[in-house]
Amino acid sequence: MPEFTLRTLADQLVNGLVIGNIYALIAIGLALIFGVANLINFAHGSVYMIGAYVGWVCVTWLGWPLGPTFIVVAVACAALGVLIERLGLRRLQSEARIAPLLATIGISFALDQLVQLIFSPNPQSFPSPLPATRVMLGGVSIGALDALIAVITVTSAAMLFAFLRFTRLGWALRATAQDREAAQQMGVDVNAIQALTFAVAAVLGGIGGVMIGMYFTSVYPTMSYGAMLKGFAANLLGGLGSVPGAVIGGLLLGLIETFGVALLGSTYRNLFTFVILIGVLVLRPTGLFGARRAMPPEPLTGTFVANSRPVRVPRFVVIGGLVAAVLLPFISSNPYLLQIFTNAWLFAMLALSITLVTGTAGQMSLGQAGFLAIGGYASALLAMRLGWPLELSLLAGAAIAAALGTLLTWPVFRLRSQYVALATLGIGEVINQIILNWEGLTNGVLGLSNIPPLSLFGLPIIETSPIYWFALAMLVVAALFQWRLMQSHLGRTWRAMREDEVAARAFGVSLNRYKALAFIAGGFIAGLSGAFTAHMYSYINNETFAATTSILGLTMVILGGMGNMSGAVVGAIALTALPELFRPLADARYLIYGVVLLLLVRFRPQGLLGTV
Repeated sequence: MPEFTLRTLADQLVNGLVIGNIYALIAIGLALIFGVANLINFAHGSVYMIGAYVGWVCVTWLGWPLGPTFIVVAVACAALGVLIERLGLRRLQSEARIAPLLATIGISFALDQLVQLIFSPNPQSFPSPLPATRVMLGGVSIGALDALIAVITVTSAAMLFAFLRFTRLGWALRATAQDREAAQQMGVDVNAIQALTFAVAAVLGGIGGVMIGMYFTSVYPTMSYGAMLKGFAANLLGGLGSVPGAVIGGLLLGLIETFGVALLGSTYRNLFTFVILIGVLVLRPTGLFGARRAMPPEPLTGTFVANSRPVRVPRFVVIGGLVAAVLLPFISSNPYLLQIFTNAWLFAMLALSITLVTGTAGQMSLGQAGFLAIGGYASALLAMRLGWPLELSLLAGAAIAAALGTLLTWPVFRLRSQYVALATLGIGEVINQIILNWEGLTNGVLGLSNIPPLSLFGLPIIETSPIYWFALAMLVVAALFQWRLMQSHLGRTWRAMREDEVAARAFGVSLNRYKALAFIAGGFIAGLSGAFTAHMYSYINNETFAATTSILGLTMVILGGMGNMSGAVVGAIALTALPELFRPLADARYLIYGVVLLLLVRFRPQGLLGTV
C-alpha cells in the first residue's frame, strides 16, 4: 500500500476536486432532465462525448483558442439536446416511462456509432492549449487547467442558480419540475421548457467533455458510457433530481475515486462508481439531498406491454423453422454462414433470459451480460483447473451464474421503475470490474486462454457444423424449459407481478421470492450461453461480455416482442445474422441497433410479434 505524505494527500485532494467538478457538470445536466422530464437520460453521455469531439476539432484541426471553442461547443451541444428532445422524446411523453428511457438508449447507441464511423474508434490526442506550468499555493501544486475547470464549474453553477432563482424562464422550469400539469394550467409552455432543459443540460455536458478531454489528453467514442455512469452515480449520491445534490455528489465521487485509485490502482477506478451507484440505490434511493418520494407502484415494463395482442405463430411455422435450422448445414456448408447462425442461437438464449426477466416478470434488467460472464468464467475455470468434463462444467457454470447473479441482484428487489434499470446496469458492471481486478482467479485483463474446446461424451467437437447443431440443441432445450415455466402457475404469477405489484402483493404473492425465481431461471439460460461461448472460442476476457451486450439483447427482445419467446428468437436472428449477411452494414451494426430500437419504441413498442 502506498505511503501518503501531507503533500501527496493535498495533491490527491486537488485532483479529486478537479475531477469532481467535471462529474458535477454532468450530474447537474442529468438532475435537470430528471426533474423536468422524470427521465433518466442515457443519451447524456453521448452528448458529453460529442462535445469533447467538437472541442477537439476546434482546438487541434482549426487551431482555435479556448474561448471560441467553448462557444461553438455550447451552441452545437444545445442544438443536439433540443434535437434529441424534439425528435426522439417529445412524442413519447404520454407513453409508459420505459418508452423514453429505451429511446435514449437507442439515441446513445446511434450517436456513439456515428462518431466512431466518422473519426474511427481509436483515441485521439487532445493536448491542452493552456500552459503546462504549475504553481505552488499553500504547498499544493495547481495547474492552469485545474484552475480553469474549477472556475468554469463554479461559474456555471452560479449562473444556473441565478437563472433558476431570478428569471421568469427559471421560475417556469422550476414550476414544471415541481408539477408539470399545474404549470401547464398556469400557462407555461411545458414543451418549450423541456426543450430548454435538454439544451442547458447538453451545454453543461459538452463543456465537461471538453475539459475531461484536455485533462486526460485524449478523446474516444466509448468515453460516453463511463461519463454516463459517473454522472448517474454522482446524481444518485446527491439525490436524483437535486441540482445542489448533483454538485456535492460529483465532488464526493471525484474524491472517492481519486483516493481509491491512489490506494488500489487505476484498474479499480470504475469499480468505485458502480459500488456507490448500487449502494445508494439499495440503502437510500433518494440520495443525500433528494426528496423522499415514494417509488411508483408499477414495474417499469408493465404498462409498456399491457395493451398489445401477440401474433399467434402457427405451430407448423415453428416446426418448419426448426427443421430448416437443423438442415441448414446440409443446404450450405459455408463455415462463415454457420458461425453467424451459431452466434444467433447463443444470442437468442440471452434474449430468452431477458424476455423472461424483463418481458414476463417486469424487472428491467440492463446487466444480463453479467450472467453470461459468470457462466463463461465459471465453466472455463472448472474445466481448466479442476479438469471437469465439458457437459458437467457447462451445467455447473450455468447454475453458478444463476445462483451468484441472483444473489448479487437480491438487494435491488425492493426497487422499482427506473431504479431497477440503473441498479442492474451497475451490477453487471461490478461483475465486469471484479473479473478485471481478481487477477489470481480470472487472470485480469489478459483473460483466460486455452480453455478446453467443446466436446460431447469425451469426443471433441471442432467442426463448424457440429458446433452449430450443439448450439441449436441448447437453444431448443432452453426454449422448451422456459415455455414450460411460462405455461405454469409460476409464469402466470410473473405476469401478474409485471402488471401490478401492489395487486399481486395483495393476493399474497411474495414479490422478492418470485423476482428471485425469475432471475434464477433467466440467469441459468444466460449462463449456459456464456459457458458455451467460452469453450467455443477457447478464450474470454472482461470485454467479451460488455454492457453493450445487455443492451443488444434488450433490443432483440423489444424487436420481437416483450415476453414473446418466438419474438426473442426472431429478434436475435434479425440483429445478429442480418448485419453480417449484409457485410457492408457490419461496421455500422451498432448504429443500426440504435436506430432500430428508437424506431421500435416510437412506432411499434409491442414488437414484431407482440407481447405475451
